[in-house]
Amino acid sequence: MKNVATLIAAGLLLVGCKDHGNEKGKMKDTLAENNAEMSQMPPQETMDLEIEPISHATAVFKWGDKIFYTDPVGGAEAFEGKDRPDFILITDIHGDHMNAETLKAISLDSVTVIVPQAVKDKLPEDLKAEYIVMNNGDSKELMGFNIQAIPMYNLPQSKDAMHVKGRGNGYIIEINGQRLYISGDTEDIPEMRNLKNIDVALVSMNLPYTMPVDRAAKGVLAFQPKKVIPYHYRGKNGFSDVEEFRKLVNEGNSDIEVELMNWYPERSK
Repeated sequence: MKNVATLIAAGLLLVGCKDHGNEKGKMKDTLAENNAEMSQMPPQETMDLEIEPISHATAVFKWGDKIFYTDPVGGAEAFEGKDRPDFILITDIHGDHMNAETLKAISLDSVTVIVPQAVKDKLPEDLKAEYIVMNNGDSKELMGFNIQAIPMYNLPQSKDAMHVKGRGNGYIIEINGQRLYISGDTEDIPEMRNLKNIDVALVSMNLPYTMPVDRAAKGVLAFQPKKVIPYHYRGKNGFSDVEEFRKLVNEGNSDIEVELMNWYPERSK
């Protein structure tokens, strides 16, 4: 009897070992399948955004298969050889942001032109366009992009300021969780300081129209974009020191990339 019991126990042990081996084999197969699946997954999307400065506040953005013009001025020659826009964003009424002759030269057929009400009121009636009026706080879903209009204004606020609150727009453009901020003519206002999760920020800095370099740097350090690009930095007495801006930002947070672009090609001639 003892021998029979021993044989039965040994048999059960062998079966147990065999099942355990099968479980290990199954686990290995599952891990292999998971790894193969992971290797076939597309890589995490990077920001498919190209920024081409034209001059001062004017730029062409290529984002995926869509083209944005921001504050287009400079006439037809400024956009010679450029792809036609899907969107035009205009921030304010001043001549370095809004220019009817340039808009006529671009030809606005099938172009979505996003403007604050004050800009639409200033544009001539014969300039036919597919306008979308957005004022501070408005948000629109357009061609897969979420576009938000946010405040831009001078501090301290006053009725005779060059940029009064509520007239012009800064913009946040977002797609696939990636966010671009265009400041427009602003100072380091609370609405800018409180921004979240900005991947790329274009921030103005010129006196006496917006803010000095040190204030711009403090504003950027408050909302901490992944990358900041100084633009709109020609003022009444020349050009702001964008190298100093980069130094101040990186002294405060070395993780913020500061990219200096050539917004004034006439300087290099």
